[in-house]
Amino acid sequence: MNFTRWSARLPGTQRRAAARDDHSSVPAARAESVRPKAAVTPPEDTSEPPAPAPGPSLEALPARELLGRLPAPVALLHGPEHRITYVNPAYTSAFGPRPCGAPAAEAMPELDELSVLPLMDQVLRSGTPRTVKSRKVLAGSSYTVTCTPVALGDPDGPDGEAGVLVYATDVTDHAEAAERLRASERRHRETAVTLQRSLLPQDLEQPDDLRIAATYQPGGTDAAVGGDWYDVITLGAGRTALVIGDVMGRGVRAAAVMGQLRTAVRAYARLDLPPHEVLQLLDVLAAEIDASQIATCAYAVHDPNEGHLVHASAGHLPILVCDEDGTVHRAEDPTGPPLGTGGWVHTSGTIPLPPGSTAVLYTDGLVERRGEDIDEGVAALERALSGAKGSPQVVCDRLIRSLGVTAEHDDDVAVLVVQHPARAGASAELFHNASLELHGGIEATPRARAFATGVLASWRFPVALCDLGVLAASELVANSLQHGTPPMRLGLRRTDRRLIIEVTDGDDHLPRRRRAEPADEAGRGISIVATIATSWGSRRTPGGGKAVWCEFALPD
Repeated sequence: MNFTRWSARLPGTQRRAAARDDHSSVPAARAESVRPKAAVTPPEDTSEPPAPAPGPSLEALPARELLGRLPAPVALLHGPEHRITYVNPAYTSAFGPRPCGAPAAEAMPELDELSVLPLMDQVLRSGTPRTVKSRKVLAGSSYTVTCTPVALGDPDGPDGEAGVLVYATDVTDHAEAAERLRASERRHRETAVTLQRSLLPQDLEQPDDLRIAATYQPGGTDAAVGGDWYDVITLGAGRTALVIGDVMGRGVRAAAVMGQLRTAVRAYARLDLPPHEVLQLLDVLAAEIDASQIATCAYAVHDPNEGHLVHASAGHLPILVCDEDGTVHRAEDPTGPPLGTGGWVHTSGTIPLPPGSTAVLYTDGLVERRGEDIDEGVAALERALSGAKGSPQVVCDRLIRSLGVTAEHDDDVAVLVVQHPARAGASAELFHNASLELHGGIEATPRARAFATGVLASWRFPVALCDLGVLAASELVANSLQHGTPPMRLGLRRTDRRLIIEVTDGDDHLPRRRRAEPADEAGRGISIVATIATSWGSRRTPGGGKAVWCEFALPD
């Protein structure tokens, strides 16, 4: 600041400027409010200016008085046992009186609570000051303590001895404020993690033909919660949808967007659409939910009658499948951009999932590391998967350990492990398939009825269930004959939990349940099936046409 500019406005400045105008050679024009007198010329002063009076020397100041006036606790200790030489009044007020000459380890328990005793040994040995920050004593106060080496007495005399000056600063207010901040951050993080876990499936659906386990691990305490999610959706007729995704960004907002996308996936999955069509719908919805948030997603469908996964990916990492012999395959089909970017037509691909194989869907937190290419992480996951054996949950845990994911990991991790077990013996007897090609004509329905009767009887179902199954097969075939086109096929499948009946034909018009009037001659077949079956549905098949199915839960 230019003090001269403002000095004229301060009280007394004009008087000092006038005096300076009379007794010094400094031009009075430096003071803006005083004008020099033109007629008066001051005499020239040739005398020497007076010498300034000497102030008190630093050596003359008593150290004891200085330390006694300090508001912070100070202690002076000497010798290898750190015997007490002096404590100031502030130290006595904070910790109580301390006897001179007593060792600090015995007479000063507060130094032990502050972890200062080992520090003083280091200061004596090294001659370098050391500091410990924000340590708490049992009384509850927090201090930052600095230990400085000092020389007591004449260093060259017989009484000279090394000592340590202990200076403590009370930082209780700062420590309590920091602890409140940490507690608030913990609460916010716990809220976000609780929100995200509540949005994930609480109990994974377990299909008849697959064994599934999943693991979600939030990032470490220094990382905000992310938007990773997974899901397993049973589609009916033994088909299962597998989903995994990751919303970019962190915090409660990412978790909220994840919850909306997961709900939308479940709704779209009920339409039984091909994987790429589900991603197309999600792409539009993601942009509407939040244009600033993008997400990656992999969506796959398993059909036990086909023996492979039909999948599509929106910017997500490839699905890995490990065969029974340990060979790992990577889904190499083209991957579209993340959800929310728009302007892309997604496509579906297939990857075999034979009996005895294991598929893994995962998010980037499992394989991505700073300073390392992500392909190296995927390759490390392939190696870990090739040697992973056991149940799906065991495989999950082993992959997490093999990739070095700990509680302090800096990113969220979601892993979904799917096993297609190879069954033999008594377990294999619970799973059967039977099918009949139908060529149309008036004999198609009686043939279907006779075929269903023989198959269900050979599977040793109860009579009541056999009758319901035959009725459902007859109605589905009749509906296909009336509204569909060849080729037509009747399929029967049993698992350890249900009986599945499915009829396919070449027409892609999906049936719907409607209420038939008393005078109507048709329109009751689907209503009958929906009434007697546990569930029913329909879908379009990839090659054109449709499939109509129903399920019956087996008695315990």
